[in-house]
Amino acid sequence: MSKNSVRFGIIGAGTIGAFHAQAIERVDGAVLTAVFDSVDERARAFAASHGIAAYANLDDFLANAPIDAVTVATPTGLHASVAIPAARAGKHVLCEKPLDTTAEKAQSIVDACREAGVILSPVFQSRFGEGALALKRAIDAGRFGRLLFVSGRIKWMRSQAYYDSGAWRGTWELDGGGCLMNQSIHAIDLLLHFGGAPAEVFGFTATRTHERLEVEDNACAVIRYASGALGVIESSTSCAPGFSQQIEISGERGTAVLEGDAIVRWQFADDDPIDTAITAAMGTSGLGSGASDPKGISIEGHRRQIEDMVGAVLRGSPPAVDGAQAKLPVELVCGIYESMRTGRPYRFGNAAG
Repeated sequence: MSKNSVRFGIIGAGTIGAFHAQAIERVDGAVLTAVFDSVDERARAFAASHGIAAYANLDDFLANAPIDAVTVATPTGLHASVAIPAARAGKHVLCEKPLDTTAEKAQSIVDACREAGVILSPVFQSRFGEGALALKRAIDAGRFGRLLFVSGRIKWMRSQAYYDSGAWRGTWELDGGGCLMNQSIHAIDLLLHFGGAPAEVFGFTATRTHERLEVEDNACAVIRYASGALGVIESSTSCAPGFSQQIEISGERGTAVLEGDAIVRWQFADDDPIDTAITAAMGTSGLGSGASDPKGISIEGHRRQIEDMVGAVLRGSPPAVDGAQAKLPVELVCGIYESMRTGRPYRFGNAAG
């Protein structure tokens, strides 16, 4: 690694790996040098399209590829199996969402990176959107007063062909769950980013519109946050034609709504000079939407997060989204699954009483 650049290798030459490649190529100080995929032909084709080295053996890739960091773009259930060896080989890790399929496996990645002294940054690019940043600043500044409700609606659409396109899709082993774990994980991360730690959750899940699916395509859950705020999650991959996710925050002093990353409501009891700029930009977003097409997202969110990680690596400072924060969204989703199985609320370790 030079003083001014970080060399990246991509693990997984599929659709999301291509997003990573495009994002890396647009970041000053990031250099894409190699790709690993267990399918040799896929690795070679990916490498040829980007002018980089191809590897079909993980040990060879980690030992010999000219890389300082990896981006993990495999199916979720394989994240730990590649991220942990990468960390032990001294590579910084940018890992796609969710970190893994269970809180325990997610924690194993966090522990491995901490023990190896490398940076772990989970891909939660929605945090880098202008709308999300504005809401977080307002919460931290106390604009809402006490938070009352922090809720999300993720009413997306995925066709049967989408699930049929890969044998791993919609499986517990490799996808870790359905619409909650896969499509809604970014919104769930934002809910926790805005609302804080959860105390308990109660949920229902169902498989309503897709065939040969092990996991849920519809879910609804109620959250009680440790702060006392409440929230509802509605999640689906069945709602035609697919709608931008909505995050709604209400406090005793105001309410704001994000649709995608666009602020569509911004109303407070007290005025602030920043309100003029925010209301003038209402309804605009630069991150795209995967509501009906997983390829419909913009690479901008990934670009911003990779740019942040490059800065963290070069400065030796924590990234904006630290790896330790990635376990909680997974635990929340798994808590909803556990609640559905038991018919009882799932209580988190920080819950009182």
